Amino acid sequence: MNTIKTYIETHKNRFIDELIELLKIPSISADPAYTQDVIDTATAIKNSLEKAGCDHVEICETPGYPIVFGHKHISDDLPTVLVYGHYDVQPPDPLDLWESGPFEPIIKKTTLHPEGAIYARGACDDKGQMYMHVKALELMNETNQLPCNVKFMIEGEEEVGSESLSWFVERNQEKLANDVILISDTGMISNTQPSITTGLRGLSYVEVEVTGPNRDLHSGLYGGAVANPINILAKMIASLHDENNHITIPGFYDKVEELSAEERAEMAKAPFSLEAYKNALDIDAVYGEAGYTTNERNSIRPTLDVNGIWGGYTGEGAKTVIASKAYAKISMRLVPNQEWKEITELFKNHFESIAPAGVKVKVTPHHGGQGYVTPIDNIGYQAASKAYEDTFGKTPIPQRSGGSIPIVALFEKELKSKTILMGFGLDSDAIHSPNEHFGIFNYLKGIETIPLFYKYFTELSK
Repeated sequence: MNTIKTYIETHKNRFIDELIELLKIPSISADPAYTQDVIDTATAIKNSLEKAGCDHVEICETPGYPIVFGHKHISDDLPTVLVYGHYDVQPPDPLDLWESGPFEPIIKKTTLHPEGAIYARGACDDKGQMYMHVKALELMNETNQLPCNVKFMIEGEEEVGSESLSWFVERNQEKLANDVILISDTGMISNTQPSITTGLRGLSYVEVEVTGPNRDLHSGLYGGAVANPINILAKMIASLHDENNHITIPGFYDKVEELSAEERAEMAKAPFSLEAYKNALDIDAVYGEAGYTTNERNSIRPTLDVNGIWGGYTGEGAKTVIASKAYAKISMRLVPNQEWKEITELFKNHFESIAPAGVKVKVTPHHGGQGYVTPIDNIGYQAASKAYEDTFGKTPIPQRSGGSIPIVALFEKELKSKTILMGFGLDSDAIHSPNEHFGIFNYLKGIETIPLFYKYFTELSK
C-alpha cells in the first residue's frame, strides 16, 4: 500500500498532465466532422498502453470506429481481468454555458474539490476514469505488483450505442476471454462514502418526426385551419405521462420488476439529503412517478424523457409561420427484464396510433441496450469492496445506478463474465452537461484503488 501511494505521489503531476493532453482531443463520435479526432484518440490510447507495460497492443478495425486492444500476460495459471472503457465523448453543446473551453482543460479548486478538478468534456465520462486503469497498470508494472493477467478493450462508440463493439465481441471471444470484467464508467456516493454500482438501467432511444402541410405556412392565412405539427407533437408528448407521471404506453410496465419492501429499505440506507439535492440543482421541488422516492425514481423505475425538441422558426426576432415539420428525440431508461427492442416497438406503435388526422408520424429508432444487475456475493464484488475499504477506510455501499452501459449485458451473454463497476465519479461532475469535470482526488484515488482490486481478486480466485 505504501509503495502504491509513494508511486502516485512521485508521478501525480505527470498523470494529470497526460490526462489533460488526452482531453484536448475532441473525440466526438456523434459528429462525423470529428472523425479524425476520434481516430487520433485511439492512437493516443494505444501509445499509452504500450508505455504502461502491455506486451501487445493493437488498433482493431471495425465497421465503425476502431477498438484498442491491449494484453499483459503473466501466466496461464493466473486469472485474467478485462478492462473496458471508451475514448469517445458527448458533444459539448450548448457551448455558451461552458465557463471554459470544453476541449481546453483547466484545473479549478472548488468547495467539493479543494485539491482541484479538471474541467473538460470527457474528464469523467470516460477518459478520466478509463485512464485511471492505464496508469494503474503502469504502477503495478513498474513496482512489480501486477498479480494476474490483464486485457484492455477501449472503444470509440459508447456515446452512440456501441454498435461496432457488439460486432467485435461476437467475433473475438477467444481474444477477449477473461475471468472478470472491470469498468469505471459510473460514480460513487461521495468522496467520503464509496459505493459500488450493482445495477444499471437499459435504454431505448428514438427520434420522432411529425409532418403536416407540404411547406411552412403563413400563420395568419392558415392558422386555425390546418394542423400545426409543433402543437400536435407537444400534445402527443404530453399524453405519454398521466397525472401520476406514470408512462401511458400500453404494455410498458408488463416486465418491470417490483422490488420488495426489504430491498427498498436497504436502498434507503444510502446517505441522501433531499434538500442538498434540490440546492445543487437550484430547484424548489422534485418531480417524478408517484409512490417512489427520488433515489428509486432514478434507479429502479423506468422513465421516458424528451432530450430535444425543435421545429419552425427559432432565430432572432419573429417569423409568423406554421412549420411543416416538428421533431423530438426521446430516451427511455429501462429496468432489468424490460427488453429494449420490445419497448422500442411498443413506443412506435403507440406513438403512431395517437397521431390525429392531418399529420403523418415517423418514428426512427436510434440505439438501446439491456439493463443489468450484478450479485454482491461473487468474488469480483468482494475484491472491489475490500479494495475500497483499504483506500477509503469505509465499506462501500452497493447501489443501483440510473445510467445505462448497454454493453454490460452483452458481455455477460457473449463472454460469460460478470462485470464489476468501480466508479470514482460524483453526481455533481456534470457528465453530458456543460462544465463537466473530474476531481483530482477522485482520479488519483482510482489509480490507488484499482491495483488492490487485482490483488484481492487474484487471492480470492485461488
